[in-house]
Amino acid sequence: MEKHNFKQEINITPELMARINELTSHYPEDKRKSALIPVLHEVQDAHDHWLSYELQDKVAEILGILPVEVYEVVSFYTMFNRRPIGKYMFEFCQTSCCVTRGVENLMDYTCEKLGVKIGETSADGLFEVRGVECLGACGYAPMLQLGDFYHENLTKEKVDQLIDDCKAGKVTLLDK
Repeated sequence: MEKHNFKQEINITPELMARINELTSHYPEDKRKSALIPVLHEVQDAHDHWLSYELQDKVAEILGILPVEVYEVVSFYTMFNRRPIGKYMFEFCQTSCCVTRGVENLMDYTCEKLGVKIGETSADGLFEVRGVECLGACGYAPMLQLGDFYHENLTKEKVDQLIDDCKAGKVTLLDK
């Protein structure tokens, strides 16, 4: 497993710990690992939307599981980030319905517009473009996820508007 040298301040606040405790309370004490995915979401949201290895180790410690059990989950799911990311992560669905409706052209267009390659963060730290597996909105292809929200039936004009709205601070990322 490749480890990066990205440094991250670990800040498990009393509020975050209370949320973790609330999530784990839904499971028997000997099944705390079952709360891993929701706990990772909470911890990632509280730490600039990424999880360093040190932070993953802290989650393992809190849940009483092995660090490798956390690494396995974080490295498998694209919803978890193992390095700092752009504030606005454009996650384009890359499965058959979206591909047949032109998502690859939209990804290329978005990358060109933002001056990035897929998987790179823009120089201003605001944007990143990523391809992901099926997001389950096939009837609305092509589409992307930005934060907790879907943007469907995409066109170049809709992508332009979304970028402008992000730059203007008009885009909400979390559904909380």
